[in-house]
Amino acid sequence: MGKKSVKPNKNIYQLSREAAGLSREAAGELLPFMSPDRVERIENEKSLPDPEEVLSMAECYRDAGLVNRYCTEECPIGKKYVPKADEKELPLIALEVVNAVNRLEKEKNRLIEIALDNRVNEDEQQDFERILDELNQISESVQTLKLWMEQKKLEGK
Repeated sequence: MGKKSVKPNKNIYQLSREAAGLSREAAGELLPFMSPDRVERIENEKSLPDPEEVLSMAECYRDAGLVNRYCTEECPIGKKYVPKADEKELPLIALEVVNAVNRLEKEKNRLIEIALDNRVNEDEQQDFERILDELNQISESVQTLKLWMEQKKLEGK
């Protein structure tokens, strides 16, 4: 077993590996196509992981949040289009989903009015943006729920 790192500002990959209780050597043995040197280069930010490596690390380290953090913090496409998921407990997630859906229910008729002419007029812009914000809230809540479910699968629960 290697020595424990005392490096400040550890990146998400090192934090996740350490939370799994793995040394770089052990991770390199468990991760397909990744040597301990490759793990070290990624953790020291000398090299960026590719998506397949992130998927492998998430499964090996039993950290479903690693994929979402990669997508929302490092991938240029994900930064723009993937909602960030926070790690929360199921009751809170469920309340957030229901709350967001209830708020959108109030906006449903306005969205229909806006959509009828297949364009967003100047006087509709503010309402449309508010509705988009509500939809984004639902998307984030759903992503958080998916993260929770993936994490439980990885934990075997």
